[in-house]
Amino acid sequence: MEAVPQGKKMVAPTVSQINAEYVTQLSNRYWAPHVKKKMTFDSKVIEDVYQKEILRTKFAIRKIMLLEFSQYLENYLWPNYSSAVSSNAYLMSICCMINEKFRENVPAWETFTQKPEHFPYFFKCILNASLAKESNLTLREQTVLLVFLDHCFNSLEVDLIREQVQRLISLPMWICLVSSRLEHELKKTPKLRKFWNMIKKKEEKMDEKNKEQADQEKQFLSCLISKFLHVLKCIPPAGSASMDVVHYCERFVELMIDLEALLPTRRWFSTVLDDSHLVTHCYLSNLVEKEKEGRLFSQLLDMLKFYTGFEINDQTGNALTENEMTTIHYDRITSLQRAAFAHFPELHDFALSNVAAVDTRESLVKHFGSLSPNTLHKVASYLCLLPTLPEGENTCYEKEFLLEMLVSRHERRTSQIQQLNEMPLYPTEKIIWDENIVPTEYYSGEGCLALPKLNLQFLTLHDYLLRNFNLFRLESTYEIRQDVEDVISRLKPWQGEYGGVVFGGWARMAQPIVTFTIVEVAKPNIGDNWPARVRADVSINLNVRYQIKGEWEALRKHDVCFLVTVRPVLPYGTKFDRKQRFVEQSGLMFVRGCEIQGMLDEKGRVIEEGPEPKPKLKGDSRTYRVWLDPNQYQQDMSFSIQNGAEDVYETFNIIMRRKPKENNFKAVLETIRNLMNTECVVPDWLHDIILGYGDPGSAHYSKMPNQIATLDFNDTFLSIDHLKASFPGCTIKSTVESSTLQKPPFRITFSVQCCKGKKRKGGSDGEEAEESQTLTIEPHVIPNRGPYPYNQPKRNTIQFTPTQIEAIRAGMQPGLTMVVGPPGTGKTDVAVQIISNLYHNFPEQRTLIVTHSNQALNQLFEKIMALDIDERHLLRLGHGEEELETEKDFSRYGRVNYVLARRLELLREVGRLQESLGVPGDVSYTCETAGHFYLYQVMSRWEEYLSKVKAKSGKSGDVTTVSEHFPFHKCFANAPQPIFKGQSYEEDMEIAEGCFRHINKIFTQLEEFRAFELLRSGLDRSKYLLVKEAKIIAMTCTHAALKRHDLVELGFKYDNILMEEAAQILEIETFIPLLLQNPEDGFSRLKRWIMIGDHHQLPPVIKNMAFQKYSNMEQSLFTRFVRLGVPTVDLDAQGRARASLCNLYNWRYKKLGNLPHVQNLPEFCAANAGLVYDFQLINVEDFNGIGESEPNPYFYQNLAEAEYAVALFMYMRLLGYPAERISILTTYNGQKHLIRDAINQRCGSNPLIGRPSKVTTVDRFQGQQNDYIILSLVRTKAVGHLRDVRRLVVAMSRARLGLYIFARASLFRNCFELTPAFNQLTARPLQLHIVPSEYLPTDRRNGHIPTHLMRVIKNMPEMANFVYNMYMHIIQRMHQYRQPVLLPPAPKSIKEPDPAPVIENVEEVEESVPESKDEETPVEEHRQMPEHPGRDSDSEGNDDEEEEEKQEEKEKEEKEEGGEKDKEEKDNGKEEKEKEEKEKES
Repeated sequence: MEAVPQGKKMVAPTVSQINAEYVTQLSNRYWAPHVKKKMTFDSKVIEDVYQKEILRTKFAIRKIMLLEFSQYLENYLWPNYSSAVSSNAYLMSICCMINEKFRENVPAWETFTQKPEHFPYFFKCILNASLAKESNLTLREQTVLLVFLDHCFNSLEVDLIREQVQRLISLPMWICLVSSRLEHELKKTPKLRKFWNMIKKKEEKMDEKNKEQADQEKQFLSCLISKFLHVLKCIPPAGSASMDVVHYCERFVELMIDLEALLPTRRWFSTVLDDSHLVTHCYLSNLVEKEKEGRLFSQLLDMLKFYTGFEINDQTGNALTENEMTTIHYDRITSLQRAAFAHFPELHDFALSNVAAVDTRESLVKHFGSLSPNTLHKVASYLCLLPTLPEGENTCYEKEFLLEMLVSRHERRTSQIQQLNEMPLYPTEKIIWDENIVPTEYYSGEGCLALPKLNLQFLTLHDYLLRNFNLFRLESTYEIRQDVEDVISRLKPWQGEYGGVVFGGWARMAQPIVTFTIVEVAKPNIGDNWPARVRADVSINLNVRYQIKGEWEALRKHDVCFLVTVRPVLPYGTKFDRKQRFVEQSGLMFVRGCEIQGMLDEKGRVIEEGPEPKPKLKGDSRTYRVWLDPNQYQQDMSFSIQNGAEDVYETFNIIMRRKPKENNFKAVLETIRNLMNTECVVPDWLHDIILGYGDPGSAHYSKMPNQIATLDFNDTFLSIDHLKASFPGCTIKSTVESSTLQKPPFRITFSVQCCKGKKRKGGSDGEEAEESQTLTIEPHVIPNRGPYPYNQPKRNTIQFTPTQIEAIRAGMQPGLTMVVGPPGTGKTDVAVQIISNLYHNFPEQRTLIVTHSNQALNQLFEKIMALDIDERHLLRLGHGEEELETEKDFSRYGRVNYVLARRLELLREVGRLQESLGVPGDVSYTCETAGHFYLYQVMSRWEEYLSKVKAKSGKSGDVTTVSEHFPFHKCFANAPQPIFKGQSYEEDMEIAEGCFRHINKIFTQLEEFRAFELLRSGLDRSKYLLVKEAKIIAMTCTHAALKRHDLVELGFKYDNILMEEAAQILEIETFIPLLLQNPEDGFSRLKRWIMIGDHHQLPPVIKNMAFQKYSNMEQSLFTRFVRLGVPTVDLDAQGRARASLCNLYNWRYKKLGNLPHVQNLPEFCAANAGLVYDFQLINVEDFNGIGESEPNPYFYQNLAEAEYAVALFMYMRLLGYPAERISILTTYNGQKHLIRDAINQRCGSNPLIGRPSKVTTVDRFQGQQNDYIILSLVRTKAVGHLRDVRRLVVAMSRARLGLYIFARASLFRNCFELTPAFNQLTARPLQLHIVPSEYLPTDRRNGHIPTHLMRVIKNMPEMANFVYNMYMHIIQRMHQYRQPVLLPPAPKSIKEPDPAPVIENVEEVEESVPESKDEETPVEEHRQMPEHPGRDSDSEGNDDEEEEEKQEEKEKEEKEEGGEKDKEEKDNGKEEKEKEEKEKES
């Protein structure tokens, strides 16, 4: 299948084009879902469609998109498939549809579950077609089949697929091996011979038909390899190769890589691949020699070679150590030497040499190069690599092949970890602009790429980390490329008159370099061949605005910058053409990374960072000391010396900085590399699950050997009835009979024996079968903590549902707990309760909380503070703690200050106690003196008191003595009086003990704080706090990745991890927090891993579409575990939205119901005032012939929808809806800017209307909610990225009370994936129904017909005019007693050519507002929105809106400055002026 040329955007077909298509006409007759009377099935239609629409158009992606979108597979191809109608066209049509679904990233295999009995025959036909000759199927068609097979091998979690694929790859496929090789392999692993003999016996019993099919299946891949080698050899040495052949070869190698990268397939296939010598054949092929056509093929081949030699035992799946790899290498060489010594006298020198002398490529070529082809063949056959050469016959293999096969097999290999350590971490220009490795944003999903894939399974932890390392590095490279292109295009480098470089513009993030000097190249460390460090000085002239100068001076230690060399060839004043290749236009030569050490002062010394203010330097010249990458420096110097090339480090003329939030890639890469260099100790119970093998439920608490029988649920249950309701189907036994004593808190004892090794019902369903399980509950009373009101413990007030209780129970038990939390189901409340229960049940254990965003961490912290957790045990790491809505500071230094302040407070209490007891001296001076005072003065008095008041055996105690002899009356004089009630001895004694507990706690805390007296520096104190004092430590996943090295160095320890938003965290950023501590005695101390997330909502943000689609980098570890079948607890009751709104997305979940308050509370029962429906899809047609527009790539806008959305917001405000309860969302950044613009012009500064709570994208609003959501779906030509159901779920689940969607109904209703939601939306009228005279609040109940007059709004201009008139009507009524309010611009600008419909029931006041040309400009400006940098798939991360707006301001300033400096572009002046005016307004 031919790839779309990179750099060209694939245009999606429009609705009008879709309607005019032949496919659409056929669809309307045969399979369209909305057509009721369909024609009967006709196989000729499939032949016709395939020949005309697919084959004739050379598999045009546009045609295939149309067919797939029309539900061709779901409604026509598969429902009618059978062996009787199967044909090549039928097979190819199904394969094309499946491949298209994978390209679009939508579920592909669900269709086959309808008629699974036909799939085996279909798959058999695919195998036969894949081996067919070109006369039957063209190579292009066979490439489609290869892609289909690759998708099958990568979908082993689907039972239907796995059953078929396993037949192709199993031990019987070794029948294809050379007989001597087969014997060698069976001898190597004795148990395999037993299996081989069993297979032989089984085959002997088969009938002819089954035996023939079994033979076809086990020889399929071997035959496919033979076919590929035949195709590869057809490529001529000279001239260009056919692209169909090249694409076939690329896809075939991709399939081979995927088979080698999965252990279940690799176990048997790797030997067959090695026996075919495919890699050697490929390296010697003509295609590799072709620089242009063979580039991607060569890169894929390198990946295949890497995986064929991967450091793993194929049979056991164990990773091979460095020593084991060396042993294998030595065994191969020595077996070759033995063969040479015994049978080949001409190789005696080789046979008698030591291994190190003969295992290099040069040495092997020298020894074997002189041998004849026949001799080489004999050597290979002795090693079981080739069949034995019959006597007197010549070999059929070429000498070049035989020599390469022997050399490549026996040459010394660089270990993978050594290659990694020698790799530079910064990308260079060679990688940054290589389209096969870092594709452009226009990647269509068709072509094949030389990228690793993240699928379900990995070979070893090293493989897991390496794939993630490479992808993370390349994703960062893509962002760096965007930044470099942006700053260089702003700097406008041109060739000067005398050949130098002249910069015609300026950039905020880059400066021309004045001088660059290498100042230090340190000697290599022992065993390394690269310098220990390389340092350089970079001087720049900061003759810029004060604010920007401050940004450059604020560069901190370890900030990453890039050094760039440009040698432009374009003469002064030439415009940059975005359509041309960037590198050639800009004359970009080199890009190298560096890390800031610091700025130099006037004496040339590095200004160290610290609490002291930085010295102010005079003038504009600034010099930075930077660290260069030693590996890169070594490579550059070696290349320069060997090839006589110029020194890269003498050419730099630009230094570029990046935004700090986007610039942490080097630290993360170093963390991953360090992990790969250390012995990764993952807990045994997690190891196989992380790699994707074994029983996916093995880490569930019911199968853990160290399950805990009795758990204290603390304040989880509100009452005994709540407890009973939480365990339906269980027998509850209480240790106390009296119902009055059955009060929380409860300890529950579970019958552990029945859980062990028990199979879970429903596969991945998280709730265990609890039939006939007996729970023993023991109510217990929390001991009295003291007489003060603040001594009373804080209690949970949430009535958890049975499913939430199961999640809490699972989280308290050891093992892996996965909680799927749909929108509004109380994920955070469950997380907080788990943390609280762990804190109370296991006070000696430490819990680490990890989230994706600072916002989620802060929400979690605010809820934790409301529970019974001592705040001295809480710690928050990272830079988000300042956003906590509390005066308390939970950062490291904030906690140190808290401890110091608390210490003084407690010592004052000790002083008061000392005074009350009349003890002389200053015992409250330090924690140490306070400890002595407690031991000798307090304890003695308490023991004396106990001896006096304790009841004699057999007698009840005297009530009066408890109060009479109490020694601390004076101390507790400030507590609520009387302390003792004098009613019963037991009650008063408990109060007395509570008072002593209060005193005891004071001294216990002081003993903990004693270390802070000994540690003097803030740094030491903060380290102690982190390592010893804190019990609950919270950080973001990014902070964990950045600071892993520091945390491990400190000796950080933890027992439990809880991850919130787990489905939004990158795979590698989820894995790193598991390894933030050193193992103890070779074992990890991690006991629990709780992940809470929702894989049905949006995944991690990946900016590059190729990494997102092709490499599956957006798959979180949480999602992968769900796909693997790891048991989950699915929360099943939401309390956020009206039940009717919940129906729009609850179909996506197993069983999502509603909490009772959603039906009972008044706010959910009341209708939305002024609006007939609580949710509605409003169809928006083209305005002035324009639907969606795209000023920049992926920067989609829709003026009609933007204006309609803003008009509805204004209408709601005029009815009395508070602005903070309304948010406007959209699916594209372009539309977000357009709506913000419209609000600024229409109502932003109007005090009567104002601005909504937020105007943002759906992606950024994930995790937030509001009462009323106005949603714009923007697209009118193609569904776009809303086809990802996860985005739809987020969009539909943000509203609590009202959801109003503006979209092109005809487009979205036909999308198969969105059908469940849009069927409900389109069941209601598609025109906005309003009740203008019904104001907030209303007495009307939701779902009831309004008593006021209804009005139907037909289109956007009518709504705009209506709102304007309504506003004027309100102003006139207010005029008599209120100051004049600012008038909104009249909506003349959005009038259609036809006259607007007559307005009913509203005063006509348009005449009073004169028409003016000025008021028409806003729409003109809308159509010419200022260009906005970057792509529009909401891939800018999760920064706050405020930060985003600040960044927009910066960009505006930059544009304005650029405009001032750039006097040359006068022809574009008018457009620039309009942009500037527009930006100033917004």
